[in-house]
Amino acid sequence: MNRILITGNMGYVGPGVVRHLRQQFPQAELIGYDMGFFAHCLTGAARLPESRLDRQIFGDVRHLPTDMLQGVDAIVHLSAISNDPMGQTYEDVTMEVNHRAGIWLARRAKAAGVRTFVFASSCSIYGAGGEGAKTETSQVNPLTAYARSKVMSEQDLSTLADNDFCVTCLRFATACGWSDRLRLDLVVNDFVAGAVASGNITILSDGTPWRPLIHVQDMARAIEWALHRPASHGGAFLAINTGCDAWNYQVRDLAHAIAEIIPGTEVSLNAAAPPDKRSYRVDFSLYRDLAPEHQPLRTLRDTISELRDGLLAMNFRDASFRSSQLMRLRVLTSLRESGELTDDLTWAQPATVPAAVPAAVLV
Repeated sequence: MNRILITGNMGYVGPGVVRHLRQQFPQAELIGYDMGFFAHCLTGAARLPESRLDRQIFGDVRHLPTDMLQGVDAIVHLSAISNDPMGQTYEDVTMEVNHRAGIWLARRAKAAGVRTFVFASSCSIYGAGGEGAKTETSQVNPLTAYARSKVMSEQDLSTLADNDFCVTCLRFATACGWSDRLRLDLVVNDFVAGAVASGNITILSDGTPWRPLIHVQDMARAIEWALHRPASHGGAFLAINTGCDAWNYQVRDLAHAIAEIIPGTEVSLNAAAPPDKRSYRVDFSLYRDLAPEHQPLRTLRDTISELRDGLLAMNFRDASFRSSQLMRLRVLTSLRESGELTDDLTWAQPATVPAAVPAAVLV
């Protein structure tokens, strides 16, 4: 594989993906493409993550130039309005970016001769999961704009896949763990931040919802597997739950596990909260069967300790972190309030630097 394009590489997941792909494909040309909304949200990074790329290009996935696809062997499509709160605030933009732009990209990629398309989907498509662990053949029940955008994208991608255009939709469990661009609007990261900052974990529900989890480093390993996967191994189109069975947890159990590792932490439940409909357990047996060498390696205990140590190294003590720049919606709100972003999440001012910057320039 000579040239890999990674869209949305400057978010939470991207830095780990770039690092891992650089290790696994040392001779490949790695190209990043991102709007740069969160480029400044570095957290304890020893070096700029994008310095591992051959090129970092700043641009909107809604307007990605077709000529950029020439010579590209594979696309890792991470670009998205990336969680439920942002999707609720920017519902139309979420559908435009997450669904329509992604399918537009995939169609042009296929026409340009790109042979592999890896799409970051989500287990959130199962929504109100009811009883039993969800398999790939279970009925989906998306409850949010973010989840709906993933379902629609999978449906449209399935019509494009063939033996010359291999599509893998990785239905990732909920991400967690340390990143060079950490975000705290994810359940494990949120709970550890509360324990470190104030000695208190506040659960905004009754604690009963189920969540499957996956460490960001294990997400990167899954993407590596998908890049190698031939159409004969799972089909030209494959939508696959990506995680492991042992990482299905109820929210309250996560909180208590963190309290055990960070002494002095109190857990507060909101017993009066209405039930959180977003509750689902997931069966990852297909991923275990098809990707035995790329199974998740990280443990919950290691992940909690890693987050604790990383936050302490940053001297993190912000008990009001849910209103901070470590929450992605808050970053977008600040950029809009300052006039940097328009209502449709495009930059208000034209770029003052070239759109394509060699990674060496960014070091």
